[in-house]
Amino acid sequence: MRLRALTIRILRQIIRDKRTIGMLLFAPILVLTMLHLVFDGDDYVPKVGLVGIPKEISSNLDLENAEITYYDVLADAEADLSEREIDGYVTLEKQQPIIYLEGSDPTVNGATLKWIQATFSSLQEAGSIKSVESQVHYLHGSSEMGQFDYFGPVLLGFFVFFFVFIIAGVSFIRERSTGTLERLLATPLRKWEIVLGYVFGFGIVTMIQSTIIAAYAVYVLDMMMEGSFLLVLLVILALAFTALTLGILISSFANNELQMIQFIPVIVVPQVFFSGLFNLETISNWLSWIGPFTPLYYAAEALRDIMVRGNGLEDILMEIIILFSFSLLFMVLNILALRKYRKI
Repeated sequence: MRLRALTIRILRQIIRDKRTIGMLLFAPILVLTMLHLVFDGDDYVPKVGLVGIPKEISSNLDLENAEITYYDVLADAEADLSEREIDGYVTLEKQQPIIYLEGSDPTVNGATLKWIQATFSSLQEAGSIKSVESQVHYLHGSSEMGQFDYFGPVLLGFFVFFFVFIIAGVSFIRERSTGTLERLLATPLRKWEIVLGYVFGFGIVTMIQSTIIAAYAVYVLDMMMEGSFLLVLLVILALAFTALTLGILISSFANNELQMIQFIPVIVVPQVFFSGLFNLETISNWLSWIGPFTPLYYAAEALRDIMVRGNGLEDILMEIIILFSFSLLFMVLNILALRKYRKI
């Protein structure tokens, strides 16, 4: 009887919590739907440039299954490769194909190189050109670059975002449940002062945590680092403040720690699909437009620009501005959300 009574009490408690029931049903369906749309996308189509290839040669090539751009000037192809308008280009020197790859994504490198080798193999077999495998150059990275080198910056950003989001949200809920927030609201403090106080307070801890995580990834795990570590810290801190302010904001809509955890599949997990772990060009059009509305999208791109491509501040400045803009937006929303706890 006691076991039955306990079971009924728990069931009634869950049934009364409409938000928990909704999350139990909605969150798995959302994640499974996104996984279906991601993995049901098209195969990656490499973007290849042909530089100064004679017409008598290019006319004998099967140029399907790739986006082809023709160049008469080598400098134009180099510029487009640097801007990632193309994944690689081919030029001929003394009947020897010379291949240049952008190099920052091993998966794209493999698809591009495979297409080039398959396309030029017929000319190689006919003796029109030499081997297509002997001359391959990389703008970024090398043939030894592994998947961890490419995905590492994304994972670094994700884990910083994830843990800061959880810690900030749960800590703010504890402030409410212990009555600390209510006592603060009863003082002459303004709402924006309370929000900034929490952001700066949690922000100091966040800065220390983010610095340790980034330093460990780069100097202990030997994650690829072509650019400045200080720029990596700057991006990580901008992302951490975004996660901090978002975590505090989302906690305003949760009544306890369990409900805060339930927001993870809705707020955090979907951002993984647009962070660079999956090529956005192969993702279904139903999802690809969401990426620019997520903070992790910009953080992952900035981290990859620094750590893999060796870019400087001028190349990632826009991403940093956008991340801090997210933080500012979430802080403003936090100030507005405090109205539910204080009657004006």
